[in-house]
Amino acid sequence: MDEALLRSLTPTVLGVLVRRGADFAAAEDAVQDALVEAVRAWPTDPPRDAKGWLVTVAWRRFLDATRADAARRRRENLVDEQAAPGPAPTVDDTLQLYFLCAHPSLTPSSAVALTLRAVGGLTTRQIAHAYLVPEATMAQRISRAKRTVSGVRFDQPGDVATVLRVLYLVFNEGYSGDVDLAAEAIRLTRQLAAAIDQPEVAGLLALMLLHHARRAARTAPDGSLVPLAEQDRRRWDTTSIAEGVQILQAALARDRLGEFQAQAAIAALHADAPTAEETDWVQIVEWYDELTRLTDSPVVRLNRAVAVGEADGPRAGLAALAALDDALPRHTAVAAYLHERDGALSTAARLYAEAAQKAPNLAERDHLTRQAARLNARRYR
Repeated sequence: MDEALLRSLTPTVLGVLVRRGADFAAAEDAVQDALVEAVRAWPTDPPRDAKGWLVTVAWRRFLDATRADAARRRRENLVDEQAAPGPAPTVDDTLQLYFLCAHPSLTPSSAVALTLRAVGGLTTRQIAHAYLVPEATMAQRISRAKRTVSGVRFDQPGDVATVLRVLYLVFNEGYSGDVDLAAEAIRLTRQLAAAIDQPEVAGLLALMLLHHARRAARTAPDGSLVPLAEQDRRRWDTTSIAEGVQILQAALARDRLGEFQAQAAIAALHADAPTAEETDWVQIVEWYDELTRLTDSPVVRLNRAVAVGEADGPRAGLAALAALDDALPRHTAVAAYLHERDGALSTAARLYAEAAQKAPNLAERDHLTRQAARLNARRYR
């Protein structure tokens, strides 16, 4: 059973049904039914034309559902002639589905869930496990999202920037359960990059590849976090790094800089350094300046303060940090790190302990707690 094939065909099959006139929510349900039937039937009776088989079964499921609704009989009669089995059309509606699933009327969490379901081909159970929520909760979220976009015309132009942000949200969820969301985000972004020729799409793909290349080195055998400076760089995926750098260079050469390209350039500089000590922090600060100009994001300014601390010394970093709101996520952790670099161990230990209380997840909390304990142990030797 080729699960990857099924998932890759999902958006195409869904697009066919929507173009035939099916309501998005009903079409998506019908496609999911067809996928379940494929899992049952294909191992013993694989079809010659996988896409055509899915289109035929999904369309029949859709028609079966609409026959139960008297108000839709006229539309059913109008489109029933299109249901005959045969080769599936070659039109690829994947790009339109990306735009639909990232519709501005959806919340970010709903847009992510709908993208994973309708474009990624994941089941509700898989998405729920990945986000560590009950399946019923995720089913309600997806149903609400489908109802929201059901009235949106399929041929309306979409916002690429919104699609990219949704994909980046998927990537940053990482992985849990039986679904690797980081890998899934890379797969979907590759698909998008093949459908639309824009430097920022390539920039996001490069950024994902460069970050994902460090994945194996990010945690110790006991599951604890390993900071970038302490990672074993021999464990980084050099193939992904090389691909990411190549994609980034081609995007930058088009001279249409965007935020994902700038972030990818920073990640590339980290990947290019043989050791943490050889990192080109001066150039990283310059890229953060570009990124600040593009986004004016407080989080970018926070990361820039760290880079300034590495390039110009911890006191320069603390001066940059002082201009930012101390309520920012990770602000206290950054302050702790810069104070430690400046030799203020007592202050740093206190700030690490405070940061641990604010940590968004258990792994980060444990890491910051260890940092506080390490400094306290040094102080009382």
